[in-house]
Amino acid sequence: MEKKKLQSPSVTVADVARHANVSKSTAARVLGGYGVTSEKVRERVQASAKALKYRANELARSMTTGKSKTIGVVVGDIENSFFGIAVRSITDVANASGFNVILTNSDENFDVEREAVNVLVGKQVDGLIIAPASRYETAHLENLKTLNCAMVLFDREVPSLEVDTVVSDDYESALKATEQFIKAGHRRLAFVTETIESGIDENGELLIPTSSVGRRIEGFLSACRAGGIPQEDSIIVLNADPERGLSASISKALDQTARPTAILASDSHVALKIFKQAKQRNIDMPSELSLIAFHNADWTEVTNPTITVIDQPVAEMGRWCAQQLIKRIEGVTEPPLRHVMKMKMIDRQSVETAK
Repeated sequence: MEKKKLQSPSVTVADVARHANVSKSTAARVLGGYGVTSEKVRERVQASAKALKYRANELARSMTTGKSKTIGVVVGDIENSFFGIAVRSITDVANASGFNVILTNSDENFDVEREAVNVLVGKQVDGLIIAPASRYETAHLENLKTLNCAMVLFDREVPSLEVDTVVSDDYESALKATEQFIKAGHRRLAFVTETIESGIDENGELLIPTSSVGRRIEGFLSACRAGGIPQEDSIIVLNADPERGLSASISKALDQTARPTAILASDSHVALKIFKQAKQRNIDMPSELSLIAFHNADWTEVTNPTITVIDQPVAEMGRWCAQQLIKRIEGVTEPPLRHVMKMKMIDRQSVETAK
């Protein structure tokens, strides 16, 4: 009977030190990334670690350095390609700097997000990148500040929270897209989003928890007012019936007698649902329905017609977040930054002059 091979024991810092002919404390400094050693010694230790296939004991290292070399990321919907691109960029920057990434999905639900943050803090991550589900429910984020946990907000901001944040020029881009519809002669316009409003403020305005969507709605409505579009013809379509999904809300908008002739979609995921429902109803696009979507998803280039989009620099936003977070983890103490990135319109075939 063939004997099973026993696994070799884990390679230790002492093994690497003997192989590199240095002291254990010197090997520990090199492998732990702290202290001072010469370039020649560092290269020799690293070469020995590679030859022996040494893997760091992360728990021991975190106890020694106070750092886990881990970043937590909380996004709204990992199925949305927007977040997928961002996470890839974040991971690339983190890995290049020696950090691992733990990814969690909030499903745009505040309670789920709060629990995810608690779990990540419990795992002693060095910092967090968060796309907050709500700009109104912020106690868990405020708590992170009291814990001195480094944090950067991605794509959404919380005005009451003074932390590093990267956003896009959502208001201006929505304004310009809506103006394009109006210049093309459209008078019945809709903005469609999966976001669910949190109520009405004292001025009768919708309370939109996702700040990026809120700014886009503001830009849409501002352009409608400036263009003389009657209030009843500037429709905001929310995911008002979450149990049935956004499709029910889109159906209601497309099935009304005076349906919109132009729609601005809050993201490409929403735009695809609109595109499918228009096709199901034999609504010709763009002669009967014009469409512009936020985010340049791959599918928007291969449909008939191809879809005009507002292209966000998603990868660049992800990189900025990771770079800024790592700076904070490493001790940079400059005032919090609000970094705004410009979007650009990519004109394709889905916008046409109103009949």
